[in-house]
Amino acid sequence: MPLNKTFANQLKTSYAINTTKRHKIIATSNELLYNAKRVIFATHRGELIAAGASLAALDKDLLKLQKDFGYQRLNEEGSYSAAVEEYVEAKLFYAASIGQTINRIPKIKIANEQYLGGLSDLTGELVRQAVNSAADGRWEKVRECHDLIKSVLVALTEMDLTGYLRTKYDQAKSNLRKIEQMAYEIKLKK
Repeated sequence: MPLNKTFANQLKTSYAINTTKRHKIIATSNELLYNAKRVIFATHRGELIAAGASLAALDKDLLKLQKDFGYQRLNEEGSYSAAVEEYVEAKLFYAASIGQTINRIPKIKIANEQYLGGLSDLTGELVRQAVNSAADGRWEKVRECHDLIKSVLVALTEMDLTGYLRTKYDQAKSNLRKIEQMAYEIKLKK
């Protein structure tokens, strides 16, 4: 029984097209991840105007990527999911740093798992921000970070997270313990 050559050629063509798309998605996702990390670092340094401008560029890049490849196709790639999770972390950290309420990101389609991962990782950035604030004597900022981490943990605790997200949740719980210890030590010194 021979193999249908037309069928084999269709598979070959389809595979080649998919591989090309995959490489583009991975390359773009890696760039998005890197730029999201840069936003986080800029926010830590207090460069909020630059961070905001970079986030606006990331918004456009994500929308273009979703338009070019489709939301479902993108979520088949782990590199894309990792980039979006980092983007969520950066976007939420920036929002918290400028006093905005943590909320759903408008216009960009983001999976709940990516939100949950980014929200969990946000707690680590808040601990880092609290440490820097404590070093500068900005005690009110430490309290704000503590309160936000606590509210994130309350929300996450209400979910039965498993697998990868359970690991993220456990890291967030550890971050809460760190900032509670810091708040305790600050209280003792005052």
